[in-house]
Amino acid sequence: MSDNTDDNAQSQPIDAGISEPGEQAAEQAFSAGALHVDDPGELIVAVPAMVGFVPERSLLVAMLRNAPGPNGAPVIDAVARFDLYLDSDGDERLGSAAAYAEAVARICATDGSGEVLAVIVDDRALPPRPDPDQHQARASTHAGLIKAFARRLADQQVLLAGAWAVRTIQANEPWWSLLDTDHVGWLPDPAASLVTATHVFHGRAIRATRSQLTDLLTPDTELTTRVAAYLEQSVAAAHDRYTAAVRSGDPDAYHRQTLERVLCQISDIDSGTNPTVREFADLAVALRDRVVRDALFGLAVGEHADAAERLWLALSRAVSGTDRADAATLLVFSAYIRGDGVLAGIAVQAAHEADPNHSMALLLATCLTTGMRPETVRRLAHCGHDIAADLGIDLGPSTH
Repeated sequence: MSDNTDDNAQSQPIDAGISEPGEQAAEQAFSAGALHVDDPGELIVAVPAMVGFVPERSLLVAMLRNAPGPNGAPVIDAVARFDLYLDSDGDERLGSAAAYAEAVARICATDGSGEVLAVIVDDRALPPRPDPDQHQARASTHAGLIKAFARRLADQQVLLAGAWAVRTIQANEPWWSLLDTDHVGWLPDPAASLVTATHVFHGRAIRATRSQLTDLLTPDTELTTRVAAYLEQSVAAAHDRYTAAVRSGDPDAYHRQTLERVLCQISDIDSGTNPTVREFADLAVALRDRVVRDALFGLAVGEHADAAERLWLALSRAVSGTDRADAATLLVFSAYIRGDGVLAGIAVQAAHEADPNHSMALLLATCLTTGMRPETVRRLAHCGHDIAADLGIDLGPSTH
């Protein structure tokens, strides 16, 4: 790969956190396995697989680190995505470069990265022309942004090793360097990308737009209303079970029975049976028990991780308030652990909107925002296994 990069690149994605008004929020992604790209075109067509959807009007930044071993060739360790906003004059908003650089530098500091690559995907971008005057006029918006971005990164000891722009990610679309005006090319077929094929092989969906991801967590208002009508009955039933457990001298029996009920629901959804309205209400009440909820984090590293994630997603759409935040937080963790930081970031935002004070959602948002590696965060899953074991329940072996 030109623009001062090595031709061995391993792609990994991130999606992050809760931002204050005016902040630039980074969406990040992590993936497993050695995935290689050997030129800018290959890197660009690999982007949708790395972030889980085809980006539009976005700045994407790939963090590089040296791979272990004698060669120590740079690999792509994480990818962060930012929305591109233009003002009324068609220029990038004042301060955007500084905000992008600050977010990237924070992730690099956590991940030990000292070099990054940048890709701009923007249908408003115009490729260079042979005439220098026309090239300067047509490329000034993104070239200026990248120049300021590189300068801000350098202030924080991070090198921008390459930067390219493309209008859209499709076969035969032109791409051009934003650092070297003579470096241009054409995109290969995204469907033929090795990175894309690897992600699809591992069952990771690549969606046409980011909105398709956000739609997954849009509340089903009709279902939410129906579930809410059963919540009082579910609370009363849970109270009776807890009272009975206390009277029998075994308060943990309530936690154990409640956890078993949730595991049965996960088994049902794994076999294709969706929860009923009443079962959604029972699940929401079950997660109000912090012992049960914390134990369920352990499922993210086991053979039932996929089924559990589908249940957390379905429950997130079926309830509101803190109940929605509880379910969405389990979804955040599950997606985070398997490397889907984009979905994790969308889920953490849903949890924050449902309950701004949800402590676990805030903790995971911080982990995402700072670029903490999934292997570090997965310690929470091991704690979940321990909690379940203390209740006499084996969540099964860890598979990843």
